[in-house]
Amino acid sequence: MVYTVTFNPAIDYVVRMEDLKLGEVNRTSYEEMFFGGKGINVSIVLNELGIKSKTLGFTAGFTGEAIENGLKSMGIDADFVRLEKGNSRINVKIKAAEETEINGQGPHIDDKALEALFGKLDGLKDGDTLILAGSIPNSLPSNIYEKILHRLSCKNIKTVVDATKDLLMNVLKYEPFLIKPNNHELGEMFGVKLTTIEEIEKYAKKLREKGAKNVLISMAGDGALLVDENGKTHISGVCKGTVKNSVGAGDSMVAGFVAGSKDGNYEYALKLGTAAGGATAFSDGLATKERIAELMNTL
Repeated sequence: MVYTVTFNPAIDYVVRMEDLKLGEVNRTSYEEMFFGGKGINVSIVLNELGIKSKTLGFTAGFTGEAIENGLKSMGIDADFVRLEKGNSRINVKIKAAEETEINGQGPHIDDKALEALFGKLDGLKDGDTLILAGSIPNSLPSNIYEKILHRLSCKNIKTVVDATKDLLMNVLKYEPFLIKPNNHELGEMFGVKLTTIEEIEKYAKKLREKGAKNVLISMAGDGALLVDENGKTHISGVCKGTVKNSVGAGDSMVAGFVAGSKDGNYEYALKLGTAAGGATAFSDGLATKERIAELMNTL
């Protein structure tokens, strides 16, 4: 079973307009709502690829109920801890001449709620996959990823961590199955600026030396690089298409890689991850199985 964790899920309110004028009344030409959060995005794309998952995390208030009901209507097993106070956040994504995002803060998560989440995580069994993705709300300890991986370290669980900087560095000792920084984040982790494929490969291998089994580096228009658990390097180009959306492309790549790696074929996993990421980038929302299959035929 695959489990994803979204600490701070949201309703993403996406609006389009020709131009955003500050200090004036702006009217939209298009608007749509999605259920957001990195772990949720991964679960949605996994579902498109025929992989069932259970999404964990915290929800609150009427917006939290909308998120849970919406995911269940999509066939996704939503098993959130319900918070007693507050509301799950609404994030506003403004797509005009430039993209602007206004992200809500989200509800306070107390110790009781955190213990309830730990209780759900304790139910994971050998052979399960756990995906931790995204930032950590201010009300949670900054080492929450470490706490979770330490708690589960006695079990044979595949863990995937999509995070940045110290948040990612500090979990490498638990040998996660997959990590996915982009090339800029990779450079920041080592305090260097990476400009060539050779440099990116060098520092991706350093992350493997520190414990990560598979290191997937997304490189935007330059494709992606994978150093797999056997030490082999794979490089994938980018899918061709018109970019419409930058939200969720990285999460889609994680979903594609996880779905494609179940048989240990990492070349195929990278290809499926690339297609899934491209399918989201070229769509108004997250990738669909039809769009992923279409792009797979181009790689």
